[in-house]
Amino acid sequence: MRTGEARLAIDCGCTSTTAVVAWPDGRWMPLMFDGEPALPSAVLLAGDGNMLTGHQAWQAAATNPQRFIPAPRQSPEQQLTAAGTDIDALDLVAATLLRVAGEAQRVTGSVVEDVRLVVPAGWGPRRRTWMRHAAHRADLPQPRLIEAPIAVGGHLLTAGVQVPVGSFILVCDVGAGAEVSVLRRGPAGFEVLATLADPTAGGTAIDDALVATLTDNGPAGGDGQRWAMLASVGAAKHALADHAAVTVPLPQGSAVVLNTGVLEQAAHPVLHRVAQLTTEAIAAAEINASDLAGVYCVGGVARMPLLAQAIAGTATVTPTVVPDPATAAVRGAADAGAANPAAAAPPIDVPVPPIRRAVALAVPGLASLALLWQYLMTAEYHDGTRTFRGLYYSVNVNWGELTMACVFALLTCLSAGTILGSLIAAHSPTPDIRSEGGKVSVGILAAVSLGVAIAGLYAVVSSQYFALPVGGFLRWALWPITPIVLMAVAMALVAARQWRAPHGGWSALLAAPTGSVITAAAGMLLVQYSLTADRWPNMVLWIDLAGRVGGLLLGVGVVMALVTPLVFRLILGAPLALITAAIVSGRAAGVLGVFYAIAVGVWWAARFWARIVRPTPPTPAGQMSAAEGVVVPPGGGG
Repeated sequence: MRTGEARLAIDCGCTSTTAVVAWPDGRWMPLMFDGEPALPSAVLLAGDGNMLTGHQAWQAAATNPQRFIPAPRQSPEQQLTAAGTDIDALDLVAATLLRVAGEAQRVTGSVVEDVRLVVPAGWGPRRRTWMRHAAHRADLPQPRLIEAPIAVGGHLLTAGVQVPVGSFILVCDVGAGAEVSVLRRGPAGFEVLATLADPTAGGTAIDDALVATLTDNGPAGGDGQRWAMLASVGAAKHALADHAAVTVPLPQGSAVVLNTGVLEQAAHPVLHRVAQLTTEAIAAAEINASDLAGVYCVGGVARMPLLAQAIAGTATVTPTVVPDPATAAVRGAADAGAANPAAAAPPIDVPVPPIRRAVALAVPGLASLALLWQYLMTAEYHDGTRTFRGLYYSVNVNWGELTMACVFALLTCLSAGTILGSLIAAHSPTPDIRSEGGKVSVGILAAVSLGVAIAGLYAVVSSQYFALPVGGFLRWALWPITPIVLMAVAMALVAARQWRAPHGGWSALLAAPTGSVITAAAGMLLVQYSLTADRWPNMVLWIDLAGRVGGLLLGVGVVMALVTPLVFRLILGAPLALITAAIVSGRAAGVLGVFYAIAVGVWWAARFWARIVRPTPPTPAGQMSAAEGVVVPPGGGG
């Protein structure tokens, strides 16, 4: 195996940095710094111009507090100073990254070319570019930036957690600060639906509260003693995970006892704020807590049992602490444990086979053309009177047939546009799932535009064919399809916002109701035949019977569009089919066509409500065991 194939992932946090090296065969290891897997992000600018990083910086902070920067990863607009000198924060972050790169090269034996940096999901383009510049100053190869919650989602899948496609999870990342994100797993990976952050709701705020509690509102003696006290409190806080109480030395030489009760008292307001962020993030994602397939806590503070208790009490969800929560994001970014990272990506799900999809797409298209052809060819002309303005004549046309031809044309365009948008998104070379909703939305809007244009074209062709004003043809072609158009535009907005994707994908949701289309189209063809056929004496009975059967089929097609259960179809279909069969006539044909267009609009509204607004909540297939990181089925693992 060539060492150059290794992957290096770095999570450069505000107060600590973690890094992992992974290899294609599934092996991985955390990088160690002074015997620990976490490298403090603090930097101290020495008098000779060199920079001390990690624990060395903290050790020197007591004697040189004015040159100490505990959290150099600041906003690009913020200016840092040390000993009265302005410092570029890029140089400070680059110093930490340079040390990580050196350790990675020592472990792998060569320079690692595949570098991935974990960044907060709430960072915009400017801060992401700033981070790339820091990596460049550290002589790292061009890095790939991975959002922290998406990295955690990838780690969960690698660890065996069952997250079905289309389900939602919440990632609560509490380190120096807090970032809470709601994710949806799509066919190509995870996407962030909402993310909220609070830099004051994390470990830094807890440490400050502990220092104030143990030293009566802060140590005396300036910043040097404060940094020393913060270092002692941080070490004691981590030691409480294995001990009931620990002794914390004070800068003045005495010592105090820190126990879990004091820690929980100091952490309670901070963790309560994290629980509030969890509730707000769920609301911002426009989902309910019951829609979540899982809530996962990561970050250094996630080890505190009080965090899970606060979230469960405020957000009414039961969180799961990911094993080794401090490195969950960086392990996910490195694809740690995945023998073949490319194969670990979820397959593109195409719910409908291509042949069946093509056939379903052709049904409304052929029905539209058949109705339009019969509508034009069977119109009846009536001679009028000649005046000084010209010859007046009239044409009897089946307005309902024109309406249904336009409905089927629009359904054909919507099915085709959505399928193309879904396939383009599924086979896109970019791994970013955020493009899926946009491409589907563009496909829907383009299909609506094309469908309305075809309906208008039908009206214009009819006007020119019959040499009559276009106004009446446009009314019967466009007005009845308006409800369908409005529902399609609403679905396009939903897809663009990535609010909620339907079960089975957008192509399945917007597929035309094939059974209803065939039944209704056959019914209207028979109705028009009965109205325009030559009524020979020996054929009158059969022609009238064809019209009644056509009305019957139209009623059945309407019922098939309105309801799905067979029992309801039988209950509603019999009386409605009899009514539509009884009213078949030249005057009623237009009403029947509009009736069917309304039924299709209702069909769309029902699917929009059932699959988008109030879908069935995804059932959690399993949860991660806090001890081993394996899947435990609901009800226990025994």
